[in-house]
Amino acid sequence: MSAPPPSRREVLTLGLVVGAGLLVSMGLQNLPRSARRLTLTPIVRAVLNDLGSPQVGATDADVTIVVFTDYQCPICKITDPALERLIATDPKVRVIFKDWPIFGEQSKAAARAVLAADRQGKYLAFHHGLMAARVRLEPDQIQRIAVAAGVDWPRLQRDEAVSRPQLDRQLGKHATQAWTLGLEGTPAYLVGPYLFEGGLDERHLAQAVRRARKAGPIAYPPDVATEAAGSR
Repeated sequence: MSAPPPSRREVLTLGLVVGAGLLVSMGLQNLPRSARRLTLTPIVRAVLNDLGSPQVGATDADVTIVVFTDYQCPICKITDPALERLIATDPKVRVIFKDWPIFGEQSKAAARAVLAADRQGKYLAFHHGLMAARVRLEPDQIQRIAVAAGVDWPRLQRDEAVSRPQLDRQLGKHATQAWTLGLEGTPAYLVGPYLFEGGLDERHLAQAVRRARKAGPIAYPPDVATEAAGSR
């Protein structure tokens, strides 16, 4: 004999348990894991020196932040305002954006559009608009957000059509960089020499920047540093 269907109360209870579990999971994802300290390997140099990655901030920065994000990543959306405030208030920070669309075709379409908008100097405004959106990023929503951010939409469409192969290659480079760094998903931050996986809220981001300033520039690996010293 088959079991009776669950009662309404049982269904509601199960829903509450699942919802609570999701909230706990998101909260845990939002906490940064222990940072890995990186050295200036060829992989890290490629990440830092990729001219196709949009960047903002000081040209003479004492701390460089590299952020890997997806526009449909819930934690990326929650923590983006902290990065936005840091850019606005810290004149000695440079931020390099690595759009890494891992949440499906809508994410890839948004990432491609925002890279195209960089050609008209509208990357940052469009980026923050996409991060602030609480809707599924269908094409009409991407257009609406772009226009609200001051993007010339007809020009963006032309740029995207002409540059589609280059835009997709750039997104592919971001994915390769993420994998070679050993990242498991978004968001992730390289703050100075320290690599964090998971979201950084305002307090944790400020701590990471202070720690990076104390550590100084990313150092060469010990064997390379020793070889360089011996050649002098």
